[in-house]
Amino acid sequence: MMNPVEIIRKKRDGGILSKDEMEYLISGYVRGEIPEYQISSFLMATYFRGMNAEETVEFTNLMLNSGQVINLSSINGKKVDKHSTGGVGDKISLPLAPIVASCGVPVPMISGRGLGHTGGTLDKLESIPGFRTDLSVDEYTSAIKKTGVVMIGQTESIAPADKKMYALRDVTGTIECIPLIAGSIMSKKLAEGIDSLVLDIKTGRGAFMQTKEKAEELATALVTIGWKFNKPTIGFITNMDEPLGYAIGNWNEVVESIECLRGKAIPDVVDLTLTLGGAMVMLGGKASTIQEGYDICKESLSSGKAYDKFIEMVREQGGDTTYIENVELYPRSTYSIEVKSGHNGFITAIDSLELGFTSIVLGAGRMKVEDTIDPKAGITIRKKIGDRVSINDVLAVFTTDQETALSSASERILNSFSISSSPPSEKTLIYSIVDNGGIHDFHI
Repeated sequence: MMNPVEIIRKKRDGGILSKDEMEYLISGYVRGEIPEYQISSFLMATYFRGMNAEETVEFTNLMLNSGQVINLSSINGKKVDKHSTGGVGDKISLPLAPIVASCGVPVPMISGRGLGHTGGTLDKLESIPGFRTDLSVDEYTSAIKKTGVVMIGQTESIAPADKKMYALRDVTGTIECIPLIAGSIMSKKLAEGIDSLVLDIKTGRGAFMQTKEKAEELATALVTIGWKFNKPTIGFITNMDEPLGYAIGNWNEVVESIECLRGKAIPDVVDLTLTLGGAMVMLGGKASTIQEGYDICKESLSSGKAYDKFIEMVREQGGDTTYIENVELYPRSTYSIEVKSGHNGFITAIDSLELGFTSIVLGAGRMKVEDTIDPKAGITIRKKIGDRVSINDVLAVFTTDQETALSSASERILNSFSISSSPPSEKTLIYSIVDNGGIHDFHI
């Protein structure tokens, strides 16, 4: 009989856990035999001491096999998914999944909720009235057969160990830990029935991995796990020094996604979406290169096929498409406040991390697991890095029902923008690509 305290101490002191010790801890937690306070201690010990490659793979394997691994072999084609490590304004999954599905590649996507200062795909989708992310495995399989795309959350049967730990990490300060992140991501992805995976590993002020070195370390861990489980995996290191697009907040980001699918030019969102889509289409066997896949996705976007696929997905999952086709019908927040510049010059930096936390204060995220999200709350930035501004130009607009947040939110948003007399250097959106051959510069 093992002692969980001894296992926690071993990890606390930098020891390497055996497969049996790892299984005892994780399986016992899922069965309810090991309490949350001991798992919290294990998570904190791992945060400081890490795991080696073998521990990380075993950790992933235990969480994967703590529940059901879905078999989608009855569905024609190579099933490909995408996962982002999280950022501010990162709504890429919403336009990406229907774009790729409209190109003939099935996209089974199991997503998560907001974590820390970053938004969650599930919370965004659930801001669409009626949209169901709680499909059963049978409903999930039926939806992917019917429409070629499905976007759900974890069921009780899929990686239950990760489902429990995911929420616990959010409230115990153990989010930014590479083996925990890698195990969490890959256990869900490997359980959903995919053949291949594309990863968006963000780095910068608004990311969990704030340096390129850390992002590359995480990308390497994720890609390694993917290939260990015979799932071809490609990762992209991307810029999160400013929010993606202009919208932050759940319904706010759905609207911007709809605008992209209808052809609005939002350069960073569209470019990143098409690049990730190009890789997915290539892995799905519908293109020989990422560039070719990019062009196929671009054609689907411009023809309207991708938008039609999004409508089809929303309908299939119970969503009311009235609000997709007429976004102005959606309920509005009590307060809508403009934040204006006090200087002339150029935007040289935007503190994405601060904007992410401010959106939580407005009601767009959670500070505790049990908090309820206000889907209307959010921030729309009006100026991006490199834009010229004058005194009294609107930098951002925020919406909320919480009167007590008005003053602090205005100040925090204003302080998130850095303005200088000289323009900044041009930013890079995608730094590199990571595959089973290592890390490479990327250009498309």
